[in-house]
Amino acid sequence: MIGLSTYSERARYGVWDHEAVLLPRDYVDLVERAGGIPVLLPPVGSAAAELVARLDGVVLTGGADLDPGRYGAAPHPSVRQIRPGRDEFEFALFERARAAELPVLAICRGMQLVNVALGGTLLQHLPDVLGHEEHCRVPGVFTPTRVRTAPGSRLAAIVGPQVLAHCHHHQAIDRLAPGLTVSARAEDGIIEAAESDTGPFLVGVQWHPEADATEHRLMRALVDAAVTNRREHR
Repeated sequence: MIGLSTYSERARYGVWDHEAVLLPRDYVDLVERAGGIPVLLPPVGSAAAELVARLDGVVLTGGADLDPGRYGAAPHPSVRQIRPGRDEFEFALFERARAAELPVLAICRGMQLVNVALGGTLLQHLPDVLGHEEHCRVPGVFTPTRVRTAPGSRLAAIVGPQVLAHCHHHQAIDRLAPGLTVSARAEDGIIEAAESDTGPFLVGVQWHPEADATEHRLMRALVDAAVTNRREHR
């Protein structure tokens, strides 16, 4: 049972136009292809221990920017559409998942959330730092980005020495949180993946594996870790 964090957004479909809880279908399909059972987690209140106790693994999905106040910064002009309710739910979800020793895969915003939750900070707008927009060339379109993994890392064992990643992000890790290790970088030096030094499976990637129909290795690794965790603890 793999829990996936979701969005709370205004959505239009058919004759309806209203607030909805949603998630791109690609995430659900990826979990199923990897052998897991996808469970959508609405960002309502604070994640309860009873909820986490029913899960075997957690995926922190992509989405809107985190509130910079979470890491003691004023918002850059590019930071829009902050979702305080989602932030509250997902920070609590991550904390409870770690306390329960559940494996966690964090994708894009999810990796940024993990870094902030553990004491790190973010670069709020990469074009200001890099002088280019190669990590998000066109809004709504994923940018193929060559990413090299760190030798000996858990990520390298899963995906090999490099990945042609599907990127869509204007933020990235600045100060790496204690307990995390950089496990991949883009050619311009930006951190594209980080993982836990010790403890249960915790891998964060700045790219979107769900956007690649041929890529299931990361989710398969999460599901395998969830199966092992279930056998050992239940």
